Amino acid sequence: MTRSRHLPSGAGCPAALLGLGGLATFALLLEVLPRAGVLPADYFPPASRIALALLDEFGQPAFREALGDTLLTWVTSLAIAVGAGIAVGVAIGSTPLVRDLTASTIEFLRPIPSVALIPGLIVLLGTGMESTLVIAVYASFWQVLVQVLYGVADVDPVARETAHSYRLKARHRIRYVVWPTTLPYVMTGIRLAAAVALILTITGELVIGTPGLGKKIDVAYSSGDVPSMYALIAVTGLIGVLANVVTRRAERWALVWHPSVRGESPA
Repeated sequence: MTRSRHLPSGAGCPAALLGLGGLATFALLLEVLPRAGVLPADYFPPASRIALALLDEFGQPAFREALGDTLLTWVTSLAIAVGAGIAVGVAIGSTPLVRDLTASTIEFLRPIPSVALIPGLIVLLGTGMESTLVIAVYASFWQVLVQVLYGVADVDPVARETAHSYRLKARHRIRYVVWPTTLPYVMTGIRLAAAVALILTITGELVIGTPGLGKKIDVAYSSGDVPSMYALIAVTGLIGVLANVVTRRAERWALVWHPSVRGESPA
């Protein structure tokens, strides 16, 4: 006799189709409500006008250049934040004394909004890519660092003491004892940092005026081109969705050996 498995709601329909259905419903509402007068069309243009503006943007070299600038700043800031967060997190977390000494400093610096650094950065670095890069790195660095600290703290004490008993070198302890436990936390930190870095990249371009999609959004708003403004905002949302998909797939690939991933049913 075969046992029936309990399926969650919506299990008969792939999650991707449900997500597309949600987007289609939102687009339909955005098309109908302005035309019905429920939303002011001057500030909330119908979805069809936004789509036409988006197609027009795709055909402009300036859009492709702005998109490239945004992607370059975002990926660069994410790479720096991930590398620094892992290195600093492992270094701090591996030594209890250092972890205790730095705990208060981390908790003091972490909540400071990175946008509060903008005035000083403009004075020091100007309005180029460097200023936006700094605020994106600052904000996303903490996402990785905190996760790495949690991961290092979660290492089995018995495994740690066994490694010390066998007098393993520091690099071997990190590779064979610390890293396998910390990696799931690292992947979570990368996924969080990717979203934060993108948000701060667009914010920096909007506020500082760094070349990119954020600056184009501000220009469209200032010129009263509302459909183009929303079209560019939609592009940033699509980048965020793609980033989430890529980081989740990377997480599944990197943790294929982990019980939390092995137990998942294939998508």
